[in-house]
Amino acid sequence: MSRQVFDFEPPERFVAGTVGEPGDRTFFLQARGGGRVISVALEKIQVTLLADKLEELLAEAARRFDADIPDSPDPLTTDNEPLDTPLDEEFRVGTLGLAWDSDDNTVLIEAVAAGAEGELPAEEDDEPAGSDLDDETRDLLRVRLGPRQVRAFIERARRVVSAGRPPCPLCGLPLDPDGHLCPRQNGYHRMVPSGE
Repeated sequence: MSRQVFDFEPPERFVAGTVGEPGDRTFFLQARGGGRVISVALEKIQVTLLADKLEELLAEAARRFDADIPDSPDPLTTDNEPLDTPLDEEFRVGTLGLAWDSDDNTVLIEAVAAGAEGELPAEEDDEPAGSDLDDETRDLLRVRLGPRQVRAFIERARRVVSAGRPPCPLCGLPLDPDGHLCPRQNGYHRMVPSGE
């Protein structure tokens, strides 16, 4: 099967979002533009790290390239809308990549599909899985955003992540409505006090 590359340079919309109830949510990146909508699934930690690394990339671009980076997103472009439907998952993200393009002051975000464990590229059986060649055979979502769009993405991604279950104040793991087995309590069940 040939590789599919979904390019949005720039997209009309690029957001992180979820489907499901806290504790049972599926996270997505979704890009829309040119009459198409592409949704890729990923883990909550990947959304968190993407927002953090984008923040670092903007700070580095301002420092090294004297790029004009806004401190906050434009309030008029705040996106609180749900994900576009129908929601068809194109692939599950394995690797995320970021780059600053100093020629046009944009951020390039690439989400590469995860491969099956031990999967080898069809045309090069002597290459180990996880090699660059392996990544070149996997589906790819590529999005190019301006700094203000990146700020809006970061803000929404952080809101989406924090809208889940609250963290345990002792261990940081998510709390279920009836508590959880806290490793900091030597496996004793931690009850959630009312008001927490």
